[in-house]
Amino acid sequence: MATIYSLNHIEVFLGESFCLTVPHLDFESGEIHVVTGSNGAGKSTLLRTLALLTVPQKGTLSFMGENVEMSGRGLLQQRQKITLVEQSPYLLQGTVFTNLAFGLKVRGFQREELRDRVTKGLAEVGLENFSKHRVKELSGGEVQRVALARAIVLNPTVLLLDEPTANIDSSGVSGFEELICRLSDSGMTVIMSTHDSTQAERFNGKKIRINEGQVLEIS
Repeated sequence: MATIYSLNHIEVFLGESFCLTVPHLDFESGEIHVVTGSNGAGKSTLLRTLALLTVPQKGTLSFMGENVEMSGRGLLQQRQKITLVEQSPYLLQGTVFTNLAFGLKVRGFQREELRDRVTKGLAEVGLENFSKHRVKELSGGEVQRVALARAIVLNPTVLLLDEPTANIDSSGVSGFEELICRLSDSGMTVIMSTHDSTQAERFNGKKIRINEGQVLEIS
């Protein structure tokens, strides 16, 4: 199986008191990878590094077989293949449709395909009739679902999810997990963080545990 990310001797310093240290870590293409650890362990920092948004001070990072140069010309093209949904996602003011359509418009999608992708994306997350809803009217769980749909419509090579079920009620978690499995089955690489070790066990993929910035276990 192809390796989509390879991290070697990575160190990411945040302020004077925290450092994420990754001696060596590979992520396989098309698989589900679950990163576990307590709050503040470094899960979000790892995801932002994989999203090519946080720059490691030491080490090398390769994506799809090419070394990542944070100041290189190819960085934008690499970033467009990766979508990060953060734990507290930011949504644009206006409607749900506006949010899902924004990234598609930037990428040059025409109206018919754009609307089709938005419709399918909302259906995937169980929000079929939410296209005209105003963002300010959404609950915390609905915001998280809209952010996920906004990511899905872009059909990224890699989907990064930071504590994606933190604001989803327990009745909706199983449906969300089924969606993640479907995305992986379609060939998308999914890397998600969670503080719930039982959730990690429900996915048949690589488990990575981080504690105080140190990658401790990979299984």
